Amino acid sequence: MKDLEGKVCLITGGSRGIGRAIVQAMASAGADVAFTYQNSKEQADALAQSLSGNCVRCRAYQADVASDTEMQNVVKQVTDDLGPIAILVNNAGINRDKSFLKMTKSMWDEVMSVNLDGVFYTTQLVAQDMVGKGWGRIINISSIVGQTGNFGQANYAATKGAIISFTESLARELARKGITVNAVAPGFIETDMVSHMAPEALNQVKAMTPMGRLGKPEEIADAVVFLASSKSSYVTGQVLGVNGGMYM
Repeated sequence: MKDLEGKVCLITGGSRGIGRAIVQAMASAGADVAFTYQNSKEQADALAQSLSGNCVRCRAYQADVASDTEMQNVVKQVTDDLGPIAILVNNAGINRDKSFLKMTKSMWDEVMSVNLDGVFYTTQLVAQDMVGKGWGRIINISSIVGQTGNFGQANYAATKGAIISFTESLARELARKGITVNAVAPGFIETDMVSHMAPEALNQVKAMTPMGRLGKPEEIADAVVFLASSKSSYVTGQVLGVNGGMYM
């Protein structure tokens, strides 16, 4: 499937986990891929180098998505290096878990800044160009936690729930301009974030999931590629749950 050939895609938080799988899947679908990372430079550069070639360009850009200035510079660099951004995947996110009564203001602010403000900055920077071209795909990575809530994750759940509302609102605004806006809400996926859970908690998660297992990052990436492709041209304002049936 080379449905995305000739399209430039920007993915935030693309060096590890779900983001890395999305970068690889987008390149496999033929897109030229740019992705941001914050700390793991060697890992990011190695990924970009491994995917460059076979008519696909891939570039890594160091940036903090919570900084409007840094994201403004990234969007300009990507446009100069690869061309106008046609597909945006807002994937970057963090968690700072603590029960609500013990949660500090700084833990709340940090999660809001990265998970929510970063989506605002990046989307506003990229959407203007999409409107000018009359075509675009915006895909926001939410979470099952934004749909159900979760103990110790009031800050994280608040941002992921807000991303769903943001997606639905923006979809209404941009639909007549040739731009679709959708969200993917992963369940519990085999990533670093989930690997830090206690074994008993992981077993409980699996028991609560009808499919009886954790998801794989590649399964999220496949959903993102679908929403970026022409096969989803009449899909907008939707939340695609990829969660093994844990939330229906």
